[in-house]
Amino acid sequence: MKLNRIHHVAIICSNYETSKAFYVHTLELTVLSETYREERNSYKLDLLVGDHYQIELFSFPNPPARPTRPEAAGLRHLAFEVDHIEECVSELVIKGVDVEPIRVDPITNKKYTFFQDPDGLPLEFYEK
Repeated sequence: MKLNRIHHVAIICSNYETSKAFYVHTLELTVLSETYREERNSYKLDLLVGDHYQIELFSFPNPPARPTRPEAAGLRHLAFEVDHIEECVSELVIKGVDVEPIRVDPITNKKYTFFQDPDGLPLEFYEK
């Protein structure tokens, strides 16, 4: 079996318009397509991350909250590689996003930081 790469990450949001604004305007991801699925009362927004990867943003009526503390089993966070972490953090702060202090990974010596999307999903910037 040969896995080529991760194609997409799917995120279910509690407020579609709020999350759409966050991912499109705050993180400046490119919209590939947007579909309303009437039979599921659900939107699906396909977003491009860089040149190869995608985020699928879904809305469903009344999704349960994601457990965050203590950390639940499963996907821990979604990390975005960036060239200049200080610039990216500054842009988020200007847009009103709370960002943790930049830290250095003791294993890789790379800079990283965390912030959250509107539903509290942990997101990370990791400097290239």
